[in-house]
Amino acid sequence: MKASSGTGPLRRLVVLRHAKSAWPEGVTDHERPLAPRGRRDAPAAGRALAEADCLPDLTLCSTAVRARQTWELASAQWGTPPPVRFDPRLYAADVPDLLEAVHDAPAEVGTLLLIGHNPGLTDLVLALARQGLDDTLERVTTKFPTAAIAVLAAHGATWDALAPGTALLTKVTVPRGKKT
Repeated sequence: MKASSGTGPLRRLVVLRHAKSAWPEGVTDHERPLAPRGRRDAPAAGRALAEADCLPDLTLCSTAVRARQTWELASAQWGTPPPVRFDPRLYAADVPDLLEAVHDAPAEVGTLLLIGHNPGLTDLVLALARQGLDDTLERVTTKFPTAAIAVLAAHGATWDALAPGTALLTKVTVPRGKKT
């Protein structure tokens, strides 16, 4: 279904790239924690989502430590965090894997938060967006850094209606926490 068709309820897919991670020696990629900057930026991402009225009904999060820590710090900024599903398919995922996870979201979920990794997230946003408001597509094409947030809107009766070229990229933001 095309986002412009107005068929079905409006759904929002909020894509959050995990915050900046550390590279400790002897730690596998999956187990890498957030770096100090990531620990500052993840709460800023949570505040940005709240201020933009983009709080999710459900979160799908990669099982990687840095993604889980991003979720914990971001969601701590909200009164009552929504349910979260830690999905191993989201680690090192490409567009088909990410779409499969999104398609599995329950129909009653209106806003879905997806926390994962690049390059998959950038590829997903660019694949789904048939167009963007203002310079949003150009910004994602140029760079989708750690802690970046992209908001996509699409109409559809269920999440499996979301397909390449069916969404509108409405917002891109890169929240940053302040050094103390």
